[in-house]
Amino acid sequence: MMARPSIRGVLFDKDGTLIDYQASWAPTNLGAGRLAARGDIELAARLLTIAGVDPATGYATSDGLLASGNTEDVAQAWVEAGARFGMAELTDRLDTLFRSAVVAAVPVCDLAALFASLADRGLALGIASSDSEAAVTATAERFGLESHLVFQCGYDSGHGAKPERGMVDGFCAATGLPADAVAVVGDSSHDMHMAAAAGAGLRVAVLTGAGSAETLRPLSHILLPSIAGLEQALFD
Repeated sequence: MMARPSIRGVLFDKDGTLIDYQASWAPTNLGAGRLAARGDIELAARLLTIAGVDPATGYATSDGLLASGNTEDVAQAWVEAGARFGMAELTDRLDTLFRSAVVAAVPVCDLAALFASLADRGLALGIASSDSEAAVTATAERFGLESHLVFQCGYDSGHGAKPERGMVDGFCAATGLPADAVAVVGDSSHDMHMAAAAGAGLRVAVLTGAGSAETLRPLSHILLPSIAGLEQALFD
């Protein structure tokens, strides 16, 4: 049975899509604020609020900077708001922190089994994240996805940043697929806007990130509780 509509490749977001965002990232978000503020509690709370994060819980709001922006976006906003670092150093330190968070990441389902099943159906698979490429690679290694992936990229991989179309274009170049044969799966409006800008054939939104059904339903063709239901949605 063919995937709909003639989908031959799937490009996944990482955090909030493969990884349960709030369960995985709340402690890391709080740590990022403390890092940028060099321990100044009041400044850390202000920086986290700017980035769309509750400074008490670490939970991110829908489409806030820490939920959907890349590290350079976060660092720039925080430096402008008084973070105790220069832009380059803060970006590097945050990337290191975010990469180390992979060990505590909570997957939304059995990722290796899902990716193996999709690959067995002949789909080309990739990951495109607003995190760094190193963090994408570390995540793929931790969950045993490397052998099923033909494309991995982060904000620093040279394809531009979401919501621009470049990551989808990079996946198409790597696979030889036209954009209308690609499904983009993500948890934020950035993912859906990227997919639309590139002319992706299918936009699949999931609710395991910071995005809400209210914001994602109008932007997507399919809205799922999680990627656990993706294979059925594609092949049912």
